Amino acid sequence: MASEPQKTGPFSITLDAELIARFAQATSDPNPLYLEGAAVPPTLLSTMIYEPQAASMSQLLDPAILDGMVSGVHGQHEVLLHRPLVVGEELTSWVESYNLRPARSNLRVTFRHPSYDATGALVAEQWWTTVLLGVTAEPEGPELPDYSYAEVDRSAPWASDSVRIDADMVQRYAAVSNDYSEHHFTLEGAQRSGQAEPFLHGLCTMALGAKALVKTAAENDPRRIQRFAVRFAAPAFLHRDLTTHVFALSDGRFAFEGISGEAPALRNGYVELF
Repeated sequence: MASEPQKTGPFSITLDAELIARFAQATSDPNPLYLEGAAVPPTLLSTMIYEPQAASMSQLLDPAILDGMVSGVHGQHEVLLHRPLVVGEELTSWVESYNLRPARSNLRVTFRHPSYDATGALVAEQWWTTVLLGVTAEPEGPELPDYSYAEVDRSAPWASDSVRIDADMVQRYAAVSNDYSEHHFTLEGAQRSGQAEPFLHGLCTMALGAKALVKTAAENDPRRIQRFAVRFAAPAFLHRDLTTHVFALSDGRFAFEGISGEAPALRNGYVELF
């Protein structure tokens, strides 16, 4: 990663009503605003940048880093909406280098994804952090915000919401995201990724957390979500409930975490409302 941000793109994204309906179905989200074509799920744009993110790794990272890594996992993700997304609008997105941070014997790599509307106005920014295993490098670029909140009493959530994860959800989400990675579908693929059994896509797990925050904190109106950030603690496995616990902070801010079965799947969750 060079000292000055490098970028790839542009990539075109259309937030059409059919895509929104498929995403809502994939994430078992019955919010009528999606079915009526009145609103866009706040993390749909994250799903749509999956392919640009994957394609940009080889272009934005030093070849020595890519050659040295054993594998990579999605470490954390943040979405900042400068205004609510609009059904049917076309956005132009880019992928930019943002920072490198050594993490023991691994490396955290963050790309920034800005998205612009037809007038050139910045509509959304995303920061996608990947943990590259088995390789490290010198730190570069600005720090990311710290969304860990020590003052949260995790024994007393302000609200909670649960959803069942099954194989059908994995299939539906893969059809929307075009992410057919084997570890989501077969025991052998999961074991090659170091897991005992197949698990849900990280971005789908994040979308389920966002669904819970829309329902509880935003009173079922996804247009109120301005900032959504989360760290992926562990996979959310199939045939278990994902329970999102929400903690009220102040001034339209909320912390949250997601529990898969008995284990944390989402940590350092943070939401700001418009």
